[in-house]
This record gives sequence, C-alpha cells and structure tokens, in this order.
Amino acid sequence: MNNEYRSAWEKCLNVIKDNVPSSSFKTWFEPIEPVKLENKVLTIQVPSAFFYEYLEEQFIDILRKTLRMVLGNGAKLEYNVVLSNKNSNEPYTVSYPTNNNNKIQNKPLTVPLKAEEKATIKNPFIIPGIQKLQIDPQLKPDNTFENFVEGDCNRLARSAGFAVAQNPGGTAFNPLMIYGNSGLGKTHLSQAIGIQVKENFPDKVVLYVNANKFQTQFTEATRNNNRNDFLHFYQMVDVLILDDVHEFAGKEKTQETFFHIFNHLHQMGKQLILTSDKPPIELKGMEQRLLSRFKWGLTADLQTPDFETRMEILRRKIYKDGITLSDEVLEYIASHVTNNVRELEGALVSLLAQSMLNKREITLELAAKLINKLVKNSKRELSIEYISKVVCDYFSMPVDALQTKTRKREIVQARQIAMYFSKSLTKYSLASIGAQIGSKDHATVLHACKTVNNLKDTDKNFRQFVEDIEKKLKM
Repeated sequence: MNNEYRSAWEKCLNVIKDNVPSSSFKTWFEPIEPVKLENKVLTIQVPSAFFYEYLEEQFIDILRKTLRMVLGNGAKLEYNVVLSNKNSNEPYTVSYPTNNNNKIQNKPLTVPLKAEEKATIKNPFIIPGIQKLQIDPQLKPDNTFENFVEGDCNRLARSAGFAVAQNPGGTAFNPLMIYGNSGLGKTHLSQAIGIQVKENFPDKVVLYVNANKFQTQFTEATRNNNRNDFLHFYQMVDVLILDDVHEFAGKEKTQETFFHIFNHLHQMGKQLILTSDKPPIELKGMEQRLLSRFKWGLTADLQTPDFETRMEILRRKIYKDGITLSDEVLEYIASHVTNNVRELEGALVSLLAQSMLNKREITLELAAKLINKLVKNSKRELSIEYISKVVCDYFSMPVDALQTKTRKREIVQARQIAMYFSKSLTKYSLASIGAQIGSKDHATVLHACKTVNNLKDTDKNFRQFVEDIEKKLKM
C-alpha cells in the first residue's frame, strides 16, 4: 500500500505523456512528486504556487480525465505547494485542492415537444435532459477582449469582433471571418466575442466548436441515424463560432450540412463567426456556394505582431502572473521570438519555469541561453525597430531622435549605425531601411554604411561602439 500512490501517478504519467508535447511534459510533469493516495484523492507536490496555477490553467482537463481513468469515478487531485520560509532555510508546503473554475454557461434551452412525443433533440456535446438542452458554450474564460493585446497587426479584426459582440447578428459583419497563420490569436479573438456576447446578452445561446469536433459529431450522428437532430441542434444557436473552417476541405457531406446550418442561422439573423488559416479566395476543396457565403460579411486578417505589440503581450503576461522582469530581458525575447503569439508566450513560460526549477535569477544571459534552444538555428531576422532601439539605448537617447532632421553629430552617428546594422542583419531593402530610419532614401543608407565601415577602420572608439552594439544584437 505504501507505493500505491507512486504506482497510480506512474500510470497517470504514461497516459499524459502520450497527450501533451514532450517539452511540456518534461517542464511541467517530470518535476512533480506523488505524496499520498487516500479515498481516491491523489496528492502531488509541485515546486511553487506559479507551478500549481499553471497546471490548473493549462493541463487540468487532461489531469482530471487521466485520474478518472486510473482511479475511477470520484477521483480527485490535491496539491502540496512548496513555499519559501523567511524564518528558516527549510521550505514548507501548503495544500491546495484543484480549482473548479465557474464556466460560462448558457441558460437551459427549452425544446418545444408535443405531449405524445418522447423524442428529444440530441445535443452532440452532452446528454440532454428530457425537455431542456443545457449547452456549454465551450469558451475558455481567460480568452477575453481585456486579455487580447491590440496592435496594428490585429486592429481591424478586433474592432469588428467587438462591434459584433455589441450587436450579434445585427451588423454588416455577418459572417465575420478571421484568418491568419497558426498562433496569431484567431481562437482567442473568436472566443472573446462569445464571452462578450454572454456578458451583454445572457439569454443568447453561444457555442464555440472546432471544425474537427463538428466533423466528428456529424459522422457520429450519421452513423446513429440522428442527422436531423444534429442539424436542428445547431440551428437553435444564436451565435455560432466555428474554428478552423479550412479543415472542411474535401469533406462534401459535412460541407453540405454546414451549408444548411449557415443558411438557416443567417436568415434568422443569428451571428456566425468563422476562423481559417487562409482567406476564402485561397481555400481549396471547398464548395463554391459555401465560399461565396463566407464573403457575405467581413473578412479580417491577423498578421504577425510587430515589436511593440510583442512587448505589450509579454508585459501583460508577467503582470498577470505577478512577476517582474527587466525590459532588457523582455526586449530580447520579443526580438528573437517573432513568429506568433503562442511561441512568444511559450518562450516566456519556459524561461520562468527554468528559473524557478533551477532557483536562478532571470538574467539576459539566462534568457539568451534558453531562447537559443527554442528558436530555430536559422539566421534570425531582427526588426529595424529593435535595431534602432538597441542603438539608441546604447547611446542613451530616445528612439524618436533618429527620425528628426537634426544634424547633431551624435544623432547622425547613431542613425548611420542603425542603418548599417539594418542592412547587414535584415533582409529589408535599402529604400525600406531609409524610410523607417529618418525617412531617408536608399542613397543615404548606402552612404551611412560606407561611413560606418570607414570609421571602424580609422577610429578606435567608434569601432568599440559598433562591436558592443553588435554583441547585443547577436546575443
């Protein structure tokens, strides 16, 4: 019996390992130690309160399902959180039960039935009651507008989404189609609309569903001869959020069914919100009549966030977690992890985890060591704005100074160095570099590069400036 809790946790780990990325498993599950098992309550020890909160936020679903699988119904989880002790060198632990966050819920939806009929419309998400459907909107509470950082890369989509949330089905943005590459916030923004609708109109039935889940439900309904129930269920939704609609490509029957759902909802003044990795015109394997309907409303894209937006995302994240990091570290992360928001937040979380587990202060050196492992070993594409900031920080001057027309020697020199590194470390054209640094032409950029090279050969102090800045940019 003494090893029962270890055996149970080992079985849990075997299941979890197959359902989460290997990097996440190593960071968040390997450090956990099982403590005890009593009355189907498994207690595990985690290194910190942040560790506990992150598990509850990101992995609670897989933990609960795995516990039920290993220990049976009624299984529960409890945490022993290790805390530092100011009065002693020995840490102490505090027990926390697993959270049961209140989910956003739709009110029960009454289904009109004749007295002699006993059949009910099947809810593909949960087993319905006799005459009422309790529909879970499937929305993650943290995916709100407040937690969505606005920037030039997403302003149109966010503004349109907020307008839809104020008047679902009553704007010209129906359907609202949001598209962009993976990790740019399509799911977050689409769910934020649903959450805002529930706040503004509690009686409206909101439902978020991924295209894969929709396809699975449709297949199951077809197998059980319940296609009509499936169709009727979705036609009763007030706001339907369909994520990753591009996954319908080549699935003719699913497209046909969604076509009828789309038509019904649109004609009844209900709101449709769709997300995709491409705009309608580039979607392949989709029926033309469906694509034409996707274009009825507004199509808005999400682009790769710029440096300022990435910085704001990181600041929001550490503020929410109650953590303090230097701007130098945040700028390093923002300048090197540029592809999407998901990778950016993942890099920050990995850095915090490494610092916590190894009990090391988060320094620029630690950040550089970790980011170098996370980012692909290809030549990194720095941004002109980041290069300009590093140069100006080195010379203790505001970045705006580079955009002025002043002929002060120190500002002209800083502008030339920024142009020099922008040409050597980025793929931007000379014209683009000049336009972004002082609104100059390509000839000015060429002259700046020539000047910097000449001064490096003749001025020892200037050469030291350039070498110091280059080290900062290539860390």
